[in-house]
Amino acid sequence: MAITSTGPKLLYRRLDSLFGALDHRRPRGRLLKGFLDDLMRTLGADMGWTTGRMYEEVGSSFVLRKSGGQPGPPERRELTSELPSVDLLLTHRTYIYPDGDQDGSPARAGILPPGSAAGIMVGQAPDRYLFFFHLAPGWHYEETDFAFNTVRAALDSRLSEHRSRGTILEAAEVQKSLLLERAPDFPGYDIACRSIPAEEVGGDFFDFISFAPEVLGLAVGDASGHGLPAALLVRDVVTGLRMGLERDLKVVPVFTKLNRVIHRSKLTSRFVSVFYGELETNGNLIYLNAGHQPPLLFSERGVNSLTVGGTVIGPLPEVTFKRGFAHVDRGATLLITTDGLVERPNAEGDQFGEDRMIALFKKHPTATAAELVALLFDACKAFGDGRPWEDDATAVVVKRLPKVS
Repeated sequence: MAITSTGPKLLYRRLDSLFGALDHRRPRGRLLKGFLDDLMRTLGADMGWTTGRMYEEVGSSFVLRKSGGQPGPPERRELTSELPSVDLLLTHRTYIYPDGDQDGSPARAGILPPGSAAGIMVGQAPDRYLFFFHLAPGWHYEETDFAFNTVRAALDSRLSEHRSRGTILEAAEVQKSLLLERAPDFPGYDIACRSIPAEEVGGDFFDFISFAPEVLGLAVGDASGHGLPAALLVRDVVTGLRMGLERDLKVVPVFTKLNRVIHRSKLTSRFVSVFYGELETNGNLIYLNAGHQPPLLFSERGVNSLTVGGTVIGPLPEVTFKRGFAHVDRGATLLITTDGLVERPNAEGDQFGEDRMIALFKKHPTATAAELVALLFDACKAFGDGRPWEDDATAVVVKRLPKVS
């Protein structure tokens, strides 16, 4: 399981590339047939998925529409919900069958070759699709469960996007009403922020929550992909954070509950990375990094990455989070970005990367927060030869002011 063992971000990049190539002008059935081929070609070898089959809901049964990957035994052409393997999948939407030789398994039902298997269901009745995958020996439950939940959530979201394109402008207005235009004033600090969506609405966000005169909550998030589904997920995350944190101020329980809510959601079931911190006027910073691009803290002691937290929000029903601690010294600068800046490519395919960010900030130690935001966006834009942004791009800069003598 090379992809998930080396980090979920690699899996998400592969999926974003895969979904970015989908042509939504094609009929849905034909689009999903092509998706199965592309999925097996893109992820099959690394994930150990040897055979894949897709069934389309037709009346009271599911009819085989596509086989992909390695050839298997003769396919069962039609399935019904009376089969235990189908009933389990319809109930859970993602299901792993550990032993393909048991009665009721996809193998015994003639859906796949003998052995372990997994399945996902996408769409809503009466327009559902079942995907079954044969698992090669050596698979691991946690990694397989994570990968298939992620694929299902992303594919469901793309199908939802296909149905909802006509509401894109309305979603943009909703998003504008949620997101702040500027950072708040916070004693002893200089704060600036900017977010540029790649489409009419984006999947990036920043937010600030004032708990007391001496405590400021700040959040930056990045929903997978961009466009309407990402914007809807941003709406849910921002609302959930504001309501949960303002009520009890306990960041780990809030993120744990938010993850469960996002995981259960069908309309916005994707995944989102979030960095959240509570900054005190004395420089203490309690934070949680839920799978987000690590923020950089510049101080006289060097450059530190803020990585403590947990995995991204959404793909799994239960995850564990923990808090991290840092201190923003006088004269120090905190930079929080999203992948749209870090991974901005040039014509040769090279990424802007952290090293260029670090060099840029070190070159301008006396610049204001607003100047640093402008310098960063200008540098990334120029690095990409001035092309439009391929991904949503967001940055928040927090500078602690030197002590006045």
